[in-house]
Amino acid sequence: MKRLRAGEFVRCANLGHFIPSYIAHAARTGFDCIWLDLEHSAFELRELQVMLAHFHLYDIDCLLRAPTLGKTELYRYLEDGATGLMIPHVSTAEKAKMLVQATKFPPIGDRGLDNAGLDSDYHINPDGYTFSQDANRETFLVVQIETPEGVENVEEIAAVPGVDMLFVGPGDLGLRYRCEGDTSGERLEAAYKRVAAAAKANGIAWGCPAGTPEEMKKRRDQGANMLCNCGDFMILLNGLKAAAKAFDDLEGLSTEGK
Repeated sequence: MKRLRAGEFVRCANLGHFIPSYIAHAARTGFDCIWLDLEHSAFELRELQVMLAHFHLYDIDCLLRAPTLGKTELYRYLEDGATGLMIPHVSTAEKAKMLVQATKFPPIGDRGLDNAGLDSDYHINPDGYTFSQDANRETFLVVQIETPEGVENVEEIAAVPGVDMLFVGPGDLGLRYRCEGDTSGERLEAAYKRVAAAAKANGIAWGCPAGTPEEMKKRRDQGANMLCNCGDFMILLNGLKAAAKAFDDLEGLSTEGK
């Protein structure tokens, strides 16, 4: 969050499985943040708490994509140590305002105060006011723009106080545009530009996934503040493909030597 506040670029990786060592390796290789996906993956509570402790141990931010809109469930993720929350399918300013109320302390929102979780170092600071203002500054709310309605409302969404970042979801958004007849991807490209302009106009960050160097450069040139370019499933798949190719090459060399 410190890098975003300073207008600096953030490197993000994706994680959807219980692999604590992934957190350590991502931190050691220079990533600033890991997008921990609970929308499409499931963690037991104790597994999640172990993972969040690892984020603090290796000093790397956790952007947790939440599977719920429940107010208390959302801020419990923050109490357990998540640095930020990513919420999918935010298509209206009203929904964005509701999320701010759930995840930010007064005077910005209406989050309940505990001040006894991992986020407060287990009550290391007994001053609830100081803790709550620090938490508002040091945690972040990311809303995903994943529907045509969200794009149409993006200027209003970006203007909601307490929203820290817009994040384009090209899979869902592109699918919906495709269902409406856009086979060229033209509307999706226009959506990126509109999101970037809305973020800039309101002084907030924006980001998106970007899987290739060409895509990364394109979005960075558009002003993206955070890009996610890899995930555990991609690394495993690419690693297995490379290992299998090594066996194929070995067998080919062996055949040539006969």
